[in-house]
Amino acid sequence: MLSLSADITESDVNLQMINGDETAASGDIAHGTALMKFAEAVACRDESVLASARSTLLQEAGAQVLVDAAAVAANFQRMVRIADSTGIPLDERSAALADSTIKELDLTRFDSARNTPPGGFKRKLMRLIARPMAIRMFRKLS
Repeated sequence: MLSLSADITESDVNLQMINGDETAASGDIAHGTALMKFAEAVACRDESVLASARSTLLQEAGAQVLVDAAAVAANFQRMVRIADSTGIPLDERSAALADSTIKELDLTRFDSARNTPPGGFKRKLMRLIARPMAIRMFRKLS
């Protein structure tokens, strides 16, 4: 979603921030480093690290950003847990849209990636068509 959103808004976003690269957190994302640290703290489940990240984000960005970031993190945790626990594979259309991001972030290193079969010709064709179409469609909607 971040990759597609960045393309739609023509924003400068380095996706390596998702992997914890602090130098990648600069760019067009306001409070990028504080948000990255907060998301990382939520994922690692260390209460002291989370308390520190939460405090930093609150001081730097304010209460509304902190609440929004916590809500987004909670929603993603919910969706990932449901998908992982049921073994839901990534569907062809979603995989085609996400293929370059999956490769860039090396997401196949996670155990749950085994549930999604490798793409073939159909996915390659969809990747060439679907992402540019999605970008145009979302730009028109915004």
